Amino acid sequence: MDFMEMKRRSNFTKKIFLAAGITALFIFLFTRAPDTNTSTKFSQHEPGVTHVLVTGGAGYIGSHAVLRLLKDSYRVTIVVCPSKNILWNFISSILNECKNIHILENGFLLIIFWQDNLSRGNMGAVKILQELYPEPGRLQFIYADLGDAASVNKIFRENAFDAVMHFAAVAYVGESTAEPLRYYHNITSNTLLMVKAMATHGVKTLIYSSTCATYGEPEKMPITEVTPQAPINPYGKAKKMAEDIILDFSKTSDMAVMILRYFNVIGSDPEGRLGEAPRPELREQGRISGACFDAARGIISGLKIRGTDYSTPDGTCVRDYIDVTDLIDAHVKALAHAKPGKVGIYNVGTGKGSSVKQFVEACKKATGVNIKVDYLSRRPGDYAEVYSDPSKINNELNWLAKYTNLEESLAIAWRWQKTHRNGYNN
Repeated sequence: MDFMEMKRRSNFTKKIFLAAGITALFIFLFTRAPDTNTSTKFSQHEPGVTHVLVTGGAGYIGSHAVLRLLKDSYRVTIVVCPSKNILWNFISSILNECKNIHILENGFLLIIFWQDNLSRGNMGAVKILQELYPEPGRLQFIYADLGDAASVNKIFRENAFDAVMHFAAVAYVGESTAEPLRYYHNITSNTLLMVKAMATHGVKTLIYSSTCATYGEPEKMPITEVTPQAPINPYGKAKKMAEDIILDFSKTSDMAVMILRYFNVIGSDPEGRLGEAPRPELREQGRISGACFDAARGIISGLKIRGTDYSTPDGTCVRDYIDVTDLIDAHVKALAHAKPGKVGIYNVGTGKGSSVKQFVEACKKATGVNIKVDYLSRRPGDYAEVYSDPSKINNELNWLAKYTNLEESLAIAWRWQKTHRNGYNN
């Protein structure tokens, strides 16, 4: 065996022992109950300060909510659920500076790259929020499984929450038809645990992130809050079941409940601090805006339009696209208007529908790229036309969508996408 071969094997062995040591450390850490490291400010109620638990606060919508809450002087705790690759992701994060280290996983050699995926959120978003609001008592981050009752109760026991904004959920229609049990567990079961923990620990205000998918495909447009709910895919069904749990419990308690059924979310923070960064393996399932941007950046060869034979003016699906900034404004207004023993249910949309073809044309103008478009068959679980009547939320919460120009919302999001080709991993 020559000297270079011996040196190579020696280096490899060192890397294996390094990985094994870090793996043992994280197995020890993550088999313990989650350590919230709660400071006195988070564990005690403080006059004049509202402490909000935001589940899914590292996700696309949740992170924008946290940003707005912090801006408005709320105290915020973020809870993010682990993915099934939690240990591997955290080891990868620790070894960020050692990007060429090879480690054995399941018998294969892999190269470690920086990964910050927290289930479907991004640690990069949390880091930005922490940098923007570093003051003690403003923001804390807890990594825990919301499907584990002991973990959820520990979080509530060690913190003094005034309200919960429950965003955490898997949220892809196509994926829900392929993995229905995952959706019922993640959405319905986890919401049940959350409501039980709130009841046990006396947290009296819940702002629930729901969806227009609970309506299914109504015969009449626009959709109002009294439109019958008849979901046609597991995502919508799981959300409706979660709503039913909340509403049934509210009848026996004095909890303040606000349920926001929102439509198709687009856009990003106008100041460019946050954006949408789905995991690469979920691009096929993701929002049309993400696919448009991927096509414009050359990450994918073109845009795939699923379904051109719907009963709509141009044959493609019609949707109500709501800017994330407007959506979060609705959540904050719902929190401010929540009253003990009262339930508010609101559609959050612009009140007008745009077809997928219209959306693509707006995206082409926003990006300046002539995106290639391929037309494919329908996606399972999709519906032809959905748009809202936002009159109720306009009148009762004094909320009105401001970012209603598709091209402008997409242009704001595109600025973030151009400077974050690899999402928050940049």
